[in-house]
Amino acid sequence: MAQEQGGSLSEARARVGALHSITDLGRKLHFYGRWAAEYDQDVAALRYRAPRLAVDCLTQALPGPPHAARILDVACGTGLVAAELHARGFLQLHGVDGSPEMLDQARARGLYQHLSLCILGQEPLPSSEGTFDAVLIVGALSNGQVPCSAIPELLRVTKPGGLVCLTTRTNPSNLRYKEALEAALDGLEQAGAWQRLVAWPVDRWELATSELEVGPGTPDNDGFISGIVYLYRKREAAQMEGVRPRPQPPTDL
Repeated sequence: MAQEQGGSLSEARARVGALHSITDLGRKLHFYGRWAAEYDQDVAALRYRAPRLAVDCLTQALPGPPHAARILDVACGTGLVAAELHARGFLQLHGVDGSPEMLDQARARGLYQHLSLCILGQEPLPSSEGTFDAVLIVGALSNGQVPCSAIPELLRVTKPGGLVCLTTRTNPSNLRYKEALEAALDGLEQAGAWQRLVAWPVDRWELATSELEVGPGTPDNDGFISGIVYLYRKREAAQMEGVRPRPQPPTDL
């Protein structure tokens, strides 16, 4: 494990470790509400890289000028993804999250045009079909958070030809969820709903919160756990009719 850098890392590990152990959504949202004020400093202490990695991936694939793209940040939390998007010139940012307290933190950044309270998996996204040029969901695809059954809702609000970027952890404690997620992603591709552009495995995702999270026999990676970024393009309506897609190998950045 990486050497701790003062009390903040120890406290961050304790809080994130506690979060990962909660599988009930109601309890998880309550935890997020209590955590909102310390969230940014904790994930910084854990050197959490998913927001930057996801936005890097999206930026390389999205055509046209960034300021013209309408973006939805699902499970936006305190707005870490919005900060990365804004730094790259994206200005039309919309966010949804299930925690009012997290939305308060996101609102304070002043980067979103609109923020909505929404618990994805229990209710539809508050947007019409085909609204956004790109949709991101970063850090919320794990056990007890957004269920795999909600993935088609991300597609619904994406414009035909638009992009969907998703992330999840690939460390041992999240592997069962990752397998279910990939089955859902592959099922939509086989149905002709979208095309995979990128599957980008990342060894240094964030610092592990405990030895148990890393798992026995797993390479140390300086105390980091691993994760993955997926990027898909929604098929145009004409392409989706009667499509019989062939399996395509993932393309790394």
